Amino acid sequence: MTIQEYIVQQPVERRQIMADIHALIIAHDKTVTPAVEPMMGKEMILYKAHGLMKYGLAGVKNYMSLHVMPIYASPPLFSRYKILLNQAVFQKGCINFSGPADMPLSIVQQLIADCARVDLAKIKEEYMQAKKAAKKK
Repeated sequence: MTIQEYIVQQPVERRQIMADIHALIIAHDKTVTPAVEPMMGKEMILYKAHGLMKYGLAGVKNYMSLHVMPIYASPPLFSRYKILLNQAVFQKGCINFSGPADMPLSIVQQLIADCARVDLAKIKEEYMQAKKAAKKK
């Protein structure tokens, strides 16, 4: 399935906000490549950098979800955007929303621009090195 097909299969009231968020991710984070793939038992648009999921965009039964792995790895980013996107529901690494009012595009654009600077592969490598060093002790 293509990304356009995925968006078009969403309820009509979701299509524009999902298309807009997709466009913002592509425009403001040149490190990612998008594809529709399964995750958590559902198909969604996954945006990967260096083989790691950086973002995911999904339409589920009662809401839409933007998975943002850089906020999971960065408490300051998480805290900042939880305040700025205060109509959305935040979990550890995802933002659930029901419509455009929950996700003002100017703020989503800032979020993606901030997250574009986060290198998840580097974070993973540092974590693995720390884990290896801890085992040696």
